[in-house]
Amino acid sequence: MAAPQPQGQVINHIRRLRFERGEMTQQALATAAGVTRQTINAVEGGKYSPSLELAFKIALVLGQPIERVFAYVTD
Repeated sequence: MAAPQPQGQVINHIRRLRFERGEMTQQALATAAGVTRQTINAVEGGKYSPSLELAFKIALVLGQPIERVFAYVTD
């Protein structure tokens, strides 16, 4: 029998980090990361988990290591 998989979710600190960078808009972050503002809004709001590539792009634009932008938390 396989071990049970931990349940969790990806959380992020995008909103806080945007404001620490001089109130960067979602649109500015989206443009720099090569996605739409709606995508950033969905990721920031926890409605969508980004691909690994997008997570790295967001972290790069925000000037932070990925682990300061995203975390995986379990119950």
